[in-house]
Amino acid sequence: MALTTFAAVTSSVLSLGLLAVVQAPFEHAFSARNGAHLAVQFDSSKATAAEAAATAHAAGVTEASGPYPIAAALDTTVGTDCPKNDLAGIDNHPITVTTRPDLGSTSGMDQLLLTQGRWPTGPGEIALPWQHYAVDCFGSSVVFSSLPGKPSYKVVGFANSVTSSATAFATADGFARLTAAGAKADEQMLYRFAKAGTDADIATGKQAVAAAAPAGSVEAGQSYLTAQQQVTGNAKAYVPFLIAFGILGLFMSVLIISIVVSGAVASGIRRIGILKSLGFTPSQVARAYTAQAMIPATLGLVLGTAFGNLLAVPILDGATKQLGATSATIPLWVSAAVPLGTLLIVGVTALVPALRAGRMSTVRALVVGRAPRAGGGRRAQRLASRLPLPRAVSLGLAQPFARPARTVLVGAAVLFGVVSVTFAAGLESGFNKYLDTSTSGFSIASKIVIPTSEVGEPWGLYGPNDPRKAHLDAAEVAAALARTPGTKTAFGWGESGATMVGAPSGGEPTQVYTITGDLSWTHLELLSGRWYSAPGEAVVGDKLATAVGVHVGDNVTVVQQNQQLSLKVVGINFNTNAGDYTVMTDAAGFTAAGLTPHIDQFNVELADNVDGSDWSTSAAAALAPLNASVQPHSDGGKNIIVITMGALVVTLTLMMVAVAALGVLSTVVQDTRERVHDLGIFKALGMTPKQTVAMVLTSVTLTGLVAGLIGVPLGVAVEKATLTPMGNAIGRHLPPSVSHVYTTGLLVPLLAGGIVIALLGALLPAGWAAKTRTATALRTE
Repeated sequence: MALTTFAAVTSSVLSLGLLAVVQAPFEHAFSARNGAHLAVQFDSSKATAAEAAATAHAAGVTEASGPYPIAAALDTTVGTDCPKNDLAGIDNHPITVTTRPDLGSTSGMDQLLLTQGRWPTGPGEIALPWQHYAVDCFGSSVVFSSLPGKPSYKVVGFANSVTSSATAFATADGFARLTAAGAKADEQMLYRFAKAGTDADIATGKQAVAAAAPAGSVEAGQSYLTAQQQVTGNAKAYVPFLIAFGILGLFMSVLIISIVVSGAVASGIRRIGILKSLGFTPSQVARAYTAQAMIPATLGLVLGTAFGNLLAVPILDGATKQLGATSATIPLWVSAAVPLGTLLIVGVTALVPALRAGRMSTVRALVVGRAPRAGGGRRAQRLASRLPLPRAVSLGLAQPFARPARTVLVGAAVLFGVVSVTFAAGLESGFNKYLDTSTSGFSIASKIVIPTSEVGEPWGLYGPNDPRKAHLDAAEVAAALARTPGTKTAFGWGESGATMVGAPSGGEPTQVYTITGDLSWTHLELLSGRWYSAPGEAVVGDKLATAVGVHVGDNVTVVQQNQQLSLKVVGINFNTNAGDYTVMTDAAGFTAAGLTPHIDQFNVELADNVDGSDWSTSAAAALAPLNASVQPHSDGGKNIIVITMGALVVTLTLMMVAVAALGVLSTVVQDTRERVHDLGIFKALGMTPKQTVAMVLTSVTLTGLVAGLIGVPLGVAVEKATLTPMGNAIGRHLPPSVSHVYTTGLLVPLLAGGIVIALLGALLPAGWAAKTRTATALRTE
């Protein structure tokens, strides 16, 4: 009882607490700062400021603000005046610069928040979000490296928009410096809609705005739901499966408490009669048995609440920092409401059999004692005896029919255990498939080839556009690898240093990868469309496509060093290795458009039966003149969030299985105690200890089998209903390899799960029954 309430409360506190905590900071900040539901960027060459402003009257718009000048995807570097020498001059994130009439205003839509320093006051000053600039360089300069003349601005503050409508803020004069230096200035409008609760609502609003503007003028739209997902998505991903475990745990609590209290009443009937004969009232008897249930349940509630709060700390870490919230703990009302609600359920559940004990007449309790009712299951006994089975086994098979109500309770406990195991097995398999995408895709290789200067260097210290960043000569390296005996296939890839116009401004930056060679052998999964096959085509990552509303057939614009390239999206892919927001395209298309592809690494697959050491020696000799080196393939780091989820699932599942087995144990102990006289007779007639064990274990096997046959399909259904919301929480659509994990090899063992759980619970009482001496069993009656 303590364990089942512990499992139920832990899951419930975590799920309800996470829902409350991760939602509250964003909603509070969005409301307090009058956030925009949608920020739309208009191409200034196709729409004037007046035409952009006219969209404020589009269908569904309730409030609008702007237009504001905006310059998107400008490459920057940390200024050389940064006091930390190893950061001075490195590539900074691409930023989107805007200006507002009053940067410090506390009125209007999308009010900006200053988190450190001050607002810019002169044309040479700028404010950035803290995650878009090296904190150690605060107060130094940022250089717009992609603009002619490389204008420099002093970083005087860290600030942000609650919906990430931009990532840098300057004065009007400061913005004019950028346009004078060659930056393309577009127009941005901010909107609030009558309906904006879902992605579909935002898409409808964006369509209405586009319809009210000149054709083709809408370049991008940033939804507040994307900003919300970036802040809260990882923590919210835990909620669906925690809710499922919480519900399973509550049902298990009700069942186990019913079994245990009913068992206590049934085994203590004679004691109840004695208590009533001594003057105990029915209400006193009921209170006594209810209290017996409340004591262990209270222990489970206290421990479950504490454990749930402790587990929440690492899960919530970082989820609220971006919004300036200081608390990353579960609210006190959750820690109070969940255990109190569970305690009420425990009390009501225990009260039902306790009241039955209180209403029992004194005479009947004294006369009946512990003797079971006569006649139960006789027909089942006669039918079982005709089966060609050992007598001990046939006796066990008939036993569940002697106490059908009790058998149903045991079956329900095993059923929920099987559901939990099936659900957990599906989740774990899905998690492993998800993790496999971090070690497949771009990382799958027998060997990798990188620039010699990068060997031993921290990965990613220099950005792709930094002149100190080493790149490979793609054509020369590919030719050298092709000449090396044992090379089966290879492809080169690298981050181009470009970014996408209209990509999410907060969180991880968008990465545009240029690729040379055939990567089909990596088995990267496409969710829709096809792989690029011609210049001007691209495959976009699922998370980026979801965030900006891109579909197959749409065009996206990428910018490298202030040069733009339009790409047609021909596919949406699922890959967690290359980054959250990715665009993949052919390097030849970049070159043809006048942009510069960067190849940082070649992934090489060796032919079968090729010795890796011999190949490395040959390849190293061929690559040395090209300043390239061979490295062994490494799986790299794992996704700590998915690993944490997996560990939590295993922990909760083990608790659920233990609870189900304990429910079986309690019932079998009760049955064995009630049949102790029968056991004495069987032993007197020659039943051996092994036959006694077989009889007791067989008595739960049929119940376990039926529970398994019903529980496995239910567990599969629960997993299907849970995995999709988990993917949605992190902004991903899961491919079949992750969402369709139940194979025959997995389902067949799960079908036997009910029998295993039932046997685990019956094993101890079976051993106790086998050890009971014949004379002792007969004297007990």
